[in-house]
Amino acid sequence: MIRVLIADDQTLVRTGFRVILEAEGDIEVVAEADTGAEAIRQARLAGPDVVLMDIRMPEVDGLAATEEILRQPDPPTIVVLTTFDQNEYVYRALHAGAAGFLLKDAPSSRLIAAVRAAATGDSLIEPSITRRLVERFAAPAPAAGPPEELAALTDRERDVLRLIAGGLSNAEIAAELVVAETTVKTHVARILTKLGVRDRVQAVVVAYRTGFVTAPER
Repeated sequence: MIRVLIADDQTLVRTGFRVILEAEGDIEVVAEADTGAEAIRQARLAGPDVVLMDIRMPEVDGLAATEEILRQPDPPTIVVLTTFDQNEYVYRALHAGAAGFLLKDAPSSRLIAAVRAAATGDSLIEPSITRRLVERFAAPAPAAGPPEELAALTDRERDVLRLIAGGLSNAEIAAELVVAETTVKTHVARILTKLGVRDRVQAVVVAYRTGFVTAPER
């Protein structure tokens, strides 16, 4: 079972999320929080695998709560949910360490997919958010040879990183490279370790910041 904490200051939103998630056989909502401070407390007490975190909450906002929760021992993965489709929130949430970012009006299927992805160390970010991430961190093509940060990666791991940066899931990467999905998961884990990053989102940031991949033409 995937254990989930829902943090949102609106009771109806929390209830709606709970109904959607608990209709799935592999997801259990173990706690709710209506403030950032309560989210921090419940993350420690309830031991969730995934936290769905609203940004605007009383006492402590969701971004500050995210940072605090990720400082706890063996922290959960955090997916930020908000109605605010603005660059400021996107960059702050990613910088705080969120592994996913979804708008509250996303279809329920996206919410469920985001929780499952977060629970397995994957990430799911709305396509509009991904485009901004690419644009924000895009860099000129590097000089000859791989960037220093990526020097430890094998050729296959670089192939996987390119596909991650292209927004592909593990299953899609497996199909593209004609390998098993478990093989892709192994490559992803090694990429994160070698780059010294927490999750796929940060790996994408490294890929664009170093110019290993560049923003697509519009």
